[in-house]
Amino acid sequence: MSTPHVSGPVRVRMAPSPTGSPHVGLVRTALFNWAFARHAQLHGGGGTFVFRIEDTDRERSTQESYDAIIDLMRWLGLDWDEGPEVGGPHAPYFQSERGEIYRDALARLAESSYTYDCFCTNEEVDARRKASGSKVMGYDGFCRDLSAEQRAAFEAEGRRPVVRFRMPDGSITWHDLVRGDVTFETRFVPDYALCRANGDPLYTLVNPVDDAYMEITHVLRGEDLLSSTPRQIALYDALKELGIAKATPEFGHLPYVMGEGNKKLSKRDPEAHALAYREKGFLPEGLLNYLALLGWAIAADRDVFSMEEMVEAFDIADVNPNPARFDLKKAEAINAAHMRLLTLDDVTERVLPFLKDAGVLSDPVDAADTQLLERAMPLVAERINKLTESVDMLGFLFADEDTFTRDEADVEKLLNDDGRAVVRRSLDALERVAEWSAGAVQDALQAELVEGMGLKPRNAFGPVRVAVTGRRVSPPLFESMELLGRDRSLARLQSALA
Repeated sequence: MSTPHVSGPVRVRMAPSPTGSPHVGLVRTALFNWAFARHAQLHGGGGTFVFRIEDTDRERSTQESYDAIIDLMRWLGLDWDEGPEVGGPHAPYFQSERGEIYRDALARLAESSYTYDCFCTNEEVDARRKASGSKVMGYDGFCRDLSAEQRAAFEAEGRRPVVRFRMPDGSITWHDLVRGDVTFETRFVPDYALCRANGDPLYTLVNPVDDAYMEITHVLRGEDLLSSTPRQIALYDALKELGIAKATPEFGHLPYVMGEGNKKLSKRDPEAHALAYREKGFLPEGLLNYLALLGWAIAADRDVFSMEEMVEAFDIADVNPNPARFDLKKAEAINAAHMRLLTLDDVTERVLPFLKDAGVLSDPVDAADTQLLERAMPLVAERINKLTESVDMLGFLFADEDTFTRDEADVEKLLNDDGRAVVRRSLDALERVAEWSAGAVQDALQAELVEGMGLKPRNAFGPVRVAVTGRRVSPPLFESMELLGRDRSLARLQSALA
């Protein structure tokens, strides 16, 4: 048995479970599905990106997790054509609201003998497997052909059955869009449960039934779901016979995202939490660009690209099936490259929320601070690699003398006895400056420290920088002192000596 190719418009879906913090692997999968649909749309094939919520796990599904997923998708700009907040012809898009659809599918599968009731306990299945010496894990088909008497006996004991799907004999082959032809012998794919004993449907049923009703044409998902594909293809054949499904979708299984030590990146790894990257000051386009590289490339010699360029170039056949390692340093480098592509106005707009959250600026920003920020941003826009770095870079400018602080490690390193002597000479020289400007400050310090004291510029200006800005890393020193003004600059030098 093999699956035919899908023809006609492309319909893909993203179907996360709201059961925890969204994972970067989920974003990578969403991105590839979104790019696949948008590419088809762009090139006239018709592309629809469906977003639905798989919340059948009622105990673990939370509103908080759902809100986080929606927030993440909106921040990233991965817009969907059908789904929550958008609607569409296949609503509802929450599985918890589609119970009647699943009950109908189960009833029709049972009427056509595609399923059977199973009364076995897990302990009984394990005991039979051990007794037989079988190495095939999973269910052994014990209840496939129960007699009426056996069934009555189980029911008399008060047992409630699960519903299992009858796997066909032989083999199942499909052409995986990422991995090529894949074949499973069905004797190694046991009959599997479609619903719990209490009647609640399981993922094994709801996922293919939803894909069938929503006419999904391509399923792009993680490699961890590869082993479930033969079960779903067999179920699709049954759904097609029953008139529920029109066709079997094409499958493409995306490579694992690996963490440290070549282990699969798990939810427990700090790098895995997708929304944390927004808090760390990543740009959405920077994060998406990096995640696209985890299995795909726009060109052999190019790492930085826009989402528009990705949509234009994306072909699922170009995805590399080998595991991709998550490298935080490379992610930061890609983000820095995208920072350089922003206009000055764009950088300013994007750092504002971080400056407000850190208390550097008030909300709303007053006129004087707005003017100061406009003058300061050209000095820092090319120096920050993440939006959060603007807080340390600009904080000194907006702090009054009561709240101004210096980095303790930088003070210890540069404001020792030698450094304080440099600051003292700087203060004396700058008190004589008549017209306060970056050029005048530079001339005075150059004459006093480099020519007068014979210091190298790094040794000369480092202590002054820490005294005035509080840190070794800051915007250009002389321009920073011009922005601070004469009185505040001299006050910072005096307080460093106090």
